[in-house]
Amino acid sequence: MREPFVMVEEKPFLRLLEWESRFPGLVAGFTIRAGGESEQPYGSFNMGLHVGDEQEHVVSNRQKLAQEVDMPFSAWTCADQVHGNRVCQVMAAGAGKDSLDDVIKSTDGLFTGQKGVLLTSFYADCVPLYFLHPATGAIGLAHAGWKGTVGRIAEEMVKSMQDQFQAKPGELLVAIGPSIGGCCYEVDDRIITQVRASAKDWEAAVTASQNNRYMLDLRQLNTAILLESGIVREQIMTTDWCTSCRTDMFFSHRKEAGIAGTTGRMASYIGWKAV
Repeated sequence: MREPFVMVEEKPFLRLLEWESRFPGLVAGFTIRAGGESEQPYGSFNMGLHVGDEQEHVVSNRQKLAQEVDMPFSAWTCADQVHGNRVCQVMAAGAGKDSLDDVIKSTDGLFTGQKGVLLTSFYADCVPLYFLHPATGAIGLAHAGWKGTVGRIAEEMVKSMQDQFQAKPGELLVAIGPSIGGCCYEVDDRIITQVRASAKDWEAAVTASQNNRYMLDLRQLNTAILLESGIVREQIMTTDWCTSCRTDMFFSHRKEAGIAGTTGRMASYIGWKAV
């Protein structure tokens, strides 16, 4: 399968090109680390307000992204991301766009049936999950670190979109975006114990390393959970971009924590332009 997240015209983001091509009016993608105003160690297209960067730099970067994808900044909508599995339906745009004071609280997944809403979430290794129900236009975005993954946030999103939009799992399209790969994500027994309980096919996502350590492929584990939730394998697209391998392009908390102690955040985004 071709890489679903593609850089076009040297923009500071990767586009989910197949979805955008198939569905006019849809914007979906994932930002990279270059092209913004933030200074080191957040240089330069940092999207996260919660990492210690100057607020005006982050807001300027977010405004630039909104302009680049031809969505008003007022459409920008995000949650505070607590590494849980709670998902929330968005009925109106604008939460958290320029301040942490009005983010959607205690939430790692957002979904909506509204046009003119740009769902966003933030990453420096965790897995972005994108959802689309072509028949109704319902969209969703989930932030899946290891805690959210084993908490089956992917399944929570599938259930919520089915409940609210009658979106049968077999009708949903899912894209798994840039994140740390199984090549770079080493974990211990404490995490693997929870991985074993999270999915029937968990073994496909784990490779033994040494000294009771393991290499964990969170994208593969999320795929297993999506399949158990009724998503059709042929309707899941998965990136090959590893944020830890490619710190020239992406922020990586795991890779960079030992160097600078902190780093910026990329944003995933999906939304329908208002007609």
